[in-house]
Amino acid sequence: MDFAHAPLDPELSAALAALGHAAREPVTPENLAARQKRDAAARPRPTVRDLRDDGRFEVEELRVPGAPGGPDVTLVSARPAGLGRARPLPLLYYMHGGGMISGNAWSVLPRLLREWAHPLELAVVSVEYRLAPQARYPGPVEDCHAGFVWAATHAAELGIDADRIVIGGKSAGGGLAAALALLVRDRGGPAPIGQLLLCPMLDDRNDTFSSHQMAGVDVWDRTSNATAWQALLGDRYGAADLPPYAAPARATDLSGLPPAYVEVGSAETFRDEGVAYANAIWQAGGQAELHVWPGACHGFDTFAPRAALSQDARDARFRWLRRVLTQSTPSPRSGASSGPVGG
Repeated sequence: MDFAHAPLDPELSAALAALGHAAREPVTPENLAARQKRDAAARPRPTVRDLRDDGRFEVEELRVPGAPGGPDVTLVSARPAGLGRARPLPLLYYMHGGGMISGNAWSVLPRLLREWAHPLELAVVSVEYRLAPQARYPGPVEDCHAGFVWAATHAAELGIDADRIVIGGKSAGGGLAAALALLVRDRGGPAPIGQLLLCPMLDDRNDTFSSHQMAGVDVWDRTSNATAWQALLGDRYGAADLPPYAAPARATDLSGLPPAYVEVGSAETFRDEGVAYANAIWQAGGQAELHVWPGACHGFDTFAPRAALSQDARDARFRWLRRVLTQSTPSPRSGASSGPVGG
């Protein structure tokens, strides 16, 4: 069956063309190791000193206990400087993108601190979860859960409000944030007040209309997506009984979740699974704000940050974050979590 490609926004199309053919080269099992090596060498990894930005932010790296039987987890904790610890700050607990096979906790922080932490007086914790295929499911999501529980239960020493935590991420990180929301709901423990899901990677089945429609066109297409899911799931790839904590689109019950912000582009592989996830939240009686940016491909605001569409997307995310934080009541407590912690 032939699929008509969804058109790209003209500004994004020009920016993508300027990147050259390599930007659309799919990830395959054969080139995965080389692509990982290339990404690790090329992707920025700012130091703690860099992130402090001449004293604008307080930043520290933390090693915290992982899941039972798992390794310790590195968290990068940051907050605007000069605010003191008398008033605990709300927290954005963030998971980086990279298709579950690349990325790091440090590279995303300069933008998060500049665009959200500073203007919103928001603390940020970025989690360095293990990557596939060196770590398969459930390793990465358990890293994220262990770091989240640790941050919430050590709120006093971090200077954060455990009752005002938003979890979020982009691409693979968006999928991990959705999985974390499900895990926290089902295990009990500190409850986030929102989930920020930016072009989230949700469905291992890789068979939506948009995944076929944008094959060979989107910067992250169904070939790369299949490679990444296979790397994460191994022999469980495509299994009928795959848990929703591995692929949140598999969830049959999306009730009891925190309000969600779901963002996709009309010209990206993840469009239909993101739209379906927001719709399933509504059908379960939950709250979701859905944005489908016209003509946007995967990761559009990263490679074309000055495009009008990218600026609109950043503005919409900021407004949602500000609204969620404003609507939540600051806790008079600065230390305890909001409920029992599950293992």
